[in-house]
Amino acid sequence: MENTISFDINDIRKQFPVLSREVNGKPLVYMDNGATTHKPKAMTDAITDYYERINSNVHRGVHHLSQQATDAFEVTREKLRAHINAEHAREVIFTKGTTDSINTVAWSFGELVKPRDEVIISTLEHHSNIVPWQMMCERKGATLKVIPMDDRGVLDLEAYQTLLTEKTVLVAFNHISNALGTINPVKKMTKMAHEVGAAVMIDGAQSMPHLKVDVRDLDVDFYAISAHKMYGPTGIGALYGKEEWLNKLPPYQGGGEMIATVTFEKTTYADLPHKFEAGTPHIEGVIAWAASLDWLNAIGMENITHYEAELLEYGTKALSEVDGMTIHGTAPQKSALFSFNIEGLHPYDVGTLLDQLGIAVRTGHHCTQPLMNRLNVPGTIRASMGLYNTKEEIDTLVAGLNRVIPMLK
Repeated sequence: MENTISFDINDIRKQFPVLSREVNGKPLVYMDNGATTHKPKAMTDAITDYYERINSNVHRGVHHLSQQATDAFEVTREKLRAHINAEHAREVIFTKGTTDSINTVAWSFGELVKPRDEVIISTLEHHSNIVPWQMMCERKGATLKVIPMDDRGVLDLEAYQTLLTEKTVLVAFNHISNALGTINPVKKMTKMAHEVGAAVMIDGAQSMPHLKVDVRDLDVDFYAISAHKMYGPTGIGALYGKEEWLNKLPPYQGGGEMIATVTFEKTTYADLPHKFEAGTPHIEGVIAWAASLDWLNAIGMENITHYEAELLEYGTKALSEVDGMTIHGTAPQKSALFSFNIEGLHPYDVGTLLDQLGIAVRTGHHCTQPLMNRLNVPGTIRASMGLYNTKEEIDTLVAGLNRVIPMLK
């Protein structure tokens, strides 16, 4: 692929102080971005600025600091609305992260579910998009069905079509697989679900750092987001929901902020988005998230997608030449994520020795045990790329594997 990168990768890397660290006396090569990304200094500076200059609760005070905090808080909501092209800012609900967003929908939507209704998920799902639906189906007497996949990690859409019936009330699946990197055809699958009257919930944890997401173009009903996957703070995320659905659903939690009036006899709920935002939120996380969004948009999501496609092509070729290599997840459409095993070696042993060389990868089942069972492996070694990774780092990973493999055989 011709190198058409439109930004200076060295300048990008300088904005992440942690990337200059050494681990075990070696320069850090961080390839665990699927778990969490590192943070640009612009984001961490925003956290410091909040605590040093504002530090006040939101939506509840008439004093100046509270109004400043509220304004900054709501600016992030609007920036996130624009980032995903939601129609209204009130369709953006702040949560603790993707897991919290999915659980919010699973509980609230579950209140509308009847016995013998059906929910569909996929083989590719993270436990966070399996367990909440299992709990909801058990609670409501509904049935959970699973879309199968082929050996490449591509979902079987013919089987999916067969699973969809008039009993299907909701379909939940990820935009990008955290374990294999498969990019699912969200728009097509959403259209298929809507044709039988089902709602669609998308786990967007892995897609938001890598793709330009347009929720209106995709026509999804719910979309779950985590800030820490997209160079933002931990402990904060968002749930996008179409206004018509959010108005239908009962609130997930009760408390302050989400009420209009309270008496001992009856409570009425606040309008969107506050109906789903009980209690004091993660204020500094929300405000600092705006800095991450600004940073991403200054680079350009399309530029990020293109650059990471170069890393995917380069890394696939380089890793394929390693002795005993099996790459799991070879979908035609995938993100820059390499999930692999070395013949005869346990993923944990390989990962442990790579760490001694300063190379940070993740090993295990990646919270996708059913997917690992489908692949008939206990787990994999996962090297997941971020914007600041380089082809030179991929070379370092390959060299590290070539050094480690003979030590373990």
